Amino acid sequence: MNHPSELKYARTHEWVKVEGDLVVTGISDHAQDALGDLVYVEAPEVGQRVTAGEQAGVVESVKTASDIHAPVSGVVVEVNPDLEDDPDFVNDAPYSKGWIYKIKPDHLSDVDHLLSSTDYEAGL
Repeated sequence: MNHPSELKYARTHEWVKVEGDLVVTGISDHAQDALGDLVYVEAPEVGQRVTAGEQAGVVESVKTASDIHAPVSGVVVEVNPDLEDDPDFVNDAPYSKGWIYKIKPDHLSDVDHLLSSTDYEAGL
């Protein structure tokens, strides 16, 4: 599995990358591999408030559906428009083209409480 060390991870298999004062999030390579080919991504809506650890969306594959949890609390400021037509970006490039949404976090320091790639992989 591919879990870049510059990212942080939630136990619920979401990854985060800090970009300025925003947090970009998606699902990990491990999660997309376990789900199989994705057919639909339901991201939270722009302007929606999300709470760390709570459901923020859903990904559906040919096998199953799985909740997406917010890794930090804040307000959704952008969703990946490409996933509506091409949800397979999450399978093909989960850490780049497959990002799902961006959050303006209440506290950027909350990212520090997430797992390193080493700790995330140890928990798999």
